[in-house]
Amino acid sequence: MEENKIRVGSVGLGGIWTGVHEPGIRRSPNLELVAICDIDEAKLRAAGEKYGIPPERRFVDYHDLIACRDVDAVDICTSNDAHFKIAMAAVEAGKPYDLEKPITLTAEEADILEKATEEKKLKNMICFSYRFKASARYARDLIAQGKIGKVYHVDMQYFQAWGLPRANTPLVWRYVKERTGSGALGDLGCHALDLVRFVTGKEYTHIVGHTGTYIKERKRLHGDDMGKVDVDDFCNYMADMEDDISSSFQITRFAFGRGNYQRMEIYGSNGAIVYTLDEQGEDIDEIQVCSGDINADAHVFTKLPIPEKYKVDQMQSFADLLLDQGDGLAATIQDGQKNQHVVDAILESAEKGRWLEL
Repeated sequence: MEENKIRVGSVGLGGIWTGVHEPGIRRSPNLELVAICDIDEAKLRAAGEKYGIPPERRFVDYHDLIACRDVDAVDICTSNDAHFKIAMAAVEAGKPYDLEKPITLTAEEADILEKATEEKKLKNMICFSYRFKASARYARDLIAQGKIGKVYHVDMQYFQAWGLPRANTPLVWRYVKERTGSGALGDLGCHALDLVRFVTGKEYTHIVGHTGTYIKERKRLHGDDMGKVDVDDFCNYMADMEDDISSSFQITRFAFGRGNYQRMEIYGSNGAIVYTLDEQGEDIDEIQVCSGDINADAHVFTKLPIPEKYKVDQMQSFADLLLDQGDGLAATIQDGQKNQHVVDAILESAEKGRWLEL
């Protein structure tokens, strides 16, 4: 690794890589994409030609990319079922990694990965990407500074629409349990769990959940036959948190008109904060605050300008972490581990129909 220049090898060249990781690597003055890997050889060849990766550093087997001497750090953007084995291979090779969420399919795997990473003292980042939204970071600081007093309740929504019948989405891997672990919960709900925990600075203590599937079968990617959907299309859950905070969550991929929409309302003894993100058309995140008796009585929320210091980039944050210049706010393997334990508890609660202690 050259001074202040980290050579990255990316595994998994799907939408999250082309939309977030690759552009972020390209923007960073400290990261250089030197190797790529994907099991789809046509996609691999096309990406190699587009991004100038020579054939000798285009790999079908992730073991070969990790073993490549030109790769300093591993960027993992595959389907969920491959996260654990690829991250473990990076750990065994002694290479730092960033990893898409959820980190594993089960809490048991998460425990193994966390232990192995810690034993090697490897730097790592889990890509809970909404931690890098400026409004979320600003809200976090306002709460930590006591601007809204004691937090009583948090209500969190995360809505998308691509599951609706009108979208005609086939049986992609996100609808298959053995590949994804869970549906809307693991796709969107884990982000919501992390964001509320990040903004409040508090852990979950008890949880109860409900999940459901609207469309039971979808057309297979190849052929005309139908395949079973065995994960959730939506999930609703409530959680108790430290300091007697009550939280509630609504998560769905069946929200007509929504692209990638989040709304988090945080209510305290002396004020309230509303965070919203709407990536329909433009990537816009903002916060509104209500504080003081006059505003409270008039039910007035005021949009706040976001200070520049809160505007950060996910992949640059990974570079900063590797260069010992991180701000300590990026999610780590411990955050991913805790998240997976809560996700598993929600699924268990939904099956048993009762509250669970975490």
